Amino acid sequence: MIKIVAVFDGLKFSEATLHHAIKMVKNQNAHLVGLFLEDFTYQSFSKYRAIAKDKLSEKEIAALEQQDADLRKESRRLFEDVCKREGIEFSLHKEANVAYPALIHESIYADLVIIDQAETFTPYTEDRPTQFIKDFLSATECPVLLVRDTEEINAAALLFDGSPNSVFAIKQFSYVIRSASEMPVEVITVKEGDESLHLPDNKLMKEFMKRHFPHANFNVLKGNVADVEIIEHVKQGDGKSLVVLGAYKRGFVSRWFKESLADALMRNVSNPLFIAHSK
Repeated sequence: MIKIVAVFDGLKFSEATLHHAIKMVKNQNAHLVGLFLEDFTYQSFSKYRAIAKDKLSEKEIAALEQQDADLRKESRRLFEDVCKREGIEFSLHKEANVAYPALIHESIYADLVIIDQAETFTPYTEDRPTQFIKDFLSATECPVLLVRDTEEINAAALLFDGSPNSVFAIKQFSYVIRSASEMPVEVITVKEGDESLHLPDNKLMKEFMKRHFPHANFNVLKGNVADVEIIEHVKQGDGKSLVVLGAYKRGFVSRWFKESLADALMRNVSNPLFIAHSK
């Protein structure tokens, strides 16, 4: 049995995270943890503005704080009600400390973290990728599934450049998401200039894939900028394919997988992402 942690902001509850977490748990033998990061520094309103600009009284500020507490409680209740209705094994963690280190700590003891791409854990919205997501991806201790909407995942696109990190991500995907073997799988590689159209480590990679995804298709794209070719290829799909990639870790340099690829995907496509990096 694996442990899946679904991350929630109780003030901006993500239906996408809940939907995909329930789906993942029901498709395999897994225990679901609902992690509610109730950062004591974070409210739905600016306390500075409430005091300095809006001149709210202590009683009025206390009322706003109570509204936040009630909304967070309602979000936890919603999670519990859905889990009970779906008949899955679950537990709930409520964390009142600062969100980022609390999440990193939880990821040490998780097989997979599911989180919405738009999470900020601030009162504000940000363009994707948000700073919180970028920071988390650079330090997570387990694979991460980044979701965006409640569309069903119907296929997987495995990004492969021959680097250990790209293979590691594919391994983690096959180990953690058991239903992956039942969906159409495409292996995507980019070759530049006059390079051969063979996969890097062609024989070894195909031997490996035969054991995990025997019906996978292999697609070698030609282009001078790998990131651009990948994004354009993914855009041609229906947005429901899960893109699997490695090497988000800061400072890591490979031939064409790098930190900015995940960022570019989040900016330009609507697909969910599965990210895992070896350390």
